[in-house]
Amino acid sequence: MIYLELFLTFFIIGIFNFGGGYSMMSLIHNEIVVNHQWISHQEFTDIVAISQMTPGPIGINSATYVGYMATGNVFGAAVASLAVILPSFIIVLTICKLIEKFRQSTWLANLMKDIRPVVAGMIGAAAVLLMNGENFIDWKSCLLFAAAFIAGKFFKVNPIITIIAGGLTGFLLYYPL
Repeated sequence: MIYLELFLTFFIIGIFNFGGGYSMMSLIHNEIVVNHQWISHQEFTDIVAISQMTPGPIGINSATYVGYMATGNVFGAAVASLAVILPSFIIVLTICKLIEKFRQSTWLANLMKDIRPVVAGMIGAAAVLLMNGENFIDWKSCLLFAAAFIAGKFFKVNPIITIIAGGLTGFLLYYPL
């Protein structure tokens, strides 16, 4: 029964996976910590940290870890991982088949434009979720975020340059020479 619950839970999470792993973190937290109570909030925070350090997408790494923790075996990890991947695979396969038919559609272009704020909101929800008593945002982080946002939004600075500049600035702010 646990395998079916894992599969259905992560399949549903996979369906709403717009914008990558961070955008689904609040949904994963709600399902695995609040609804099913497979792990604690602290373990969830640990999963996010571990998933960032290991190779691969954070959503799949999280599913693998939770699957293993919930069942205590590799089969549970495989079930959760497959379930979170399967909706994206089906959606991409379907889109590939239909994209040629609707390539010139303004409706499709508008839909894709309208999804962007939703993804930003989901990523913001994940950031707020991770700000518990141990994790916080200080003024230096806010300054870096504001500078990166202004550089990208108003001055159209290349994202790679923004990342490199943010990394160097962050290093100097947090580890002064």
